[in-house]
Amino acid sequence: MTNAIGDALEGVQEVELTVTGRRTGRQLSRPVWFVQENDNVFLVPVTGSDSQWYKNVRQIPVVQLAANGTSLRSSATPITDADRVDHIVAMFRDKYGADQIASLYPKHDVAVRVPLG
Repeated sequence: MTNAIGDALEGVQEVELTVTGRRTGRQLSRPVWFVQENDNVFLVPVTGSDSQWYKNVRQIPVVQLAANGTSLRSSATPITDADRVDHIVAMFRDKYGADQIASLYPKHDVAVRVPLG
């Protein structure tokens, strides 16, 4: 992992995720919550596999993450294995609180892995 992006993620609650629109080809950005494990960032779409940004990542699996003035362009890998998704959602609960995840994330059938290095 590059130190710059690792340092930029320290203590941060959300990152700016930029994906490429699958129909328009335009760059689309939005703030998202994330968790970090080893040299990976994991994202969980709020509406799961119905999320537009997730559908874009499935078509064009290159994303940009930005935090504290530092950005990283990387590949994004959709995760559909239920046990792996459950593990990532559990990390989200630990970081953001079970109540927040229960109320803000009604569907968690998928996640996305973004390697940092």
